Amino acid sequence: MIKIHKKKSELTADAIVNTVWVSTFLALILTLPSLGIFLGIYFTTSNLLLGALLGFGLHFVTLAFSEKISGRLTRLLS
Repeated sequence: MIKIHKKKSELTADAIVNTVWVSTFLALILTLPSLGIFLGIYFTTSNLLLGALLGFGLHFVTLAFSEKISGRLTRLLS
């Protein structure tokens, strides 16, 4: 059976701002390096397949470590 927990009623502005910053930085960390790899390979070699494979590969590797990255960002911004 699924137990539904009560929502937290004490949500401070600092917690909301910290959550927004951590999620923004995490999104940038997950997308910008892989997009840079993809565009760099595509524009230098004109090879769409190689750029897509390496870009998506890097994206999923960083996605695998997203929990650790998020934890470090939370500690850094707290």
